[in-house]
Amino acid sequence: MSEAGWRPPPETAHLRVPSVTEWEMEMRDAADLRPAPLPGVEMTFTLAGLPSPDVNRALYATVGARVCWTDRFPWTYEQWRAWVERPELSTWIAMAEGTIAGFFEIEAQPGGDTEIHLVGLTPAFVGRGYGGYLVEQCTRRAWQRGELWALSGGPATRVWLRTSSLDHPNAIATYRRRGFKVAAESTAPKLVPDPRVAPWPLPRDPRAASRRHEEEELIT
Repeated sequence: MSEAGWRPPPETAHLRVPSVTEWEMEMRDAADLRPAPLPGVEMTFTLAGLPSPDVNRALYATVGARVCWTDRFPWTYEQWRAWVERPELSTWIAMAEGTIAGFFEIEAQPGGDTEIHLVGLTPAFVGRGYGGYLVEQCTRRAWQRGELWALSGGPATRVWLRTSSLDHPNAIATYRRRGFKVAAESTAPKLVPDPRVAPWPLPRDPRAASRRHEEEELIT
């Protein structure tokens, strides 16, 4: 596909947000999980059996750009690969209406701690009543550690996550409605890159491959 006329966006400086509140939220018993209303259409959830740094980074940008998920912007392809290929990490894809509706990442940590690193909807599904159900299903799977995923990691004893005032305005209320409680809170300034410019690091330079192909054509 031709990219004639395309120009990369100008490099944007970090914005210093003077006051960002971050919350650590936790659930210490699976019985505390409260179900969410069912969405208007069926949602299905699939564990990514083949880890893919390309899929995770694409979903990170797609889901997170509107809520300032920018911490992984500096990651190289190898960092993404090292992250997703760990046996203690599971990535789940949510599907609805024939397309990707969202995703979540869950990590089995030592001592039974189970962290929900990321959970969110793709833009087309935001504001349509899917968020609470996504969080419920994510949390259910976090408590099923050792059964559905991280089979050698043992059972979960605590499910926890982090959120902040940069996240969706309804995020913390959604977590509370599902049964999470605030375990810690802090407020500090934060430098945030422009989330409209999501980098796409590749494992190799495609221009070099193109040159090799041209050289082979000249030789043969």
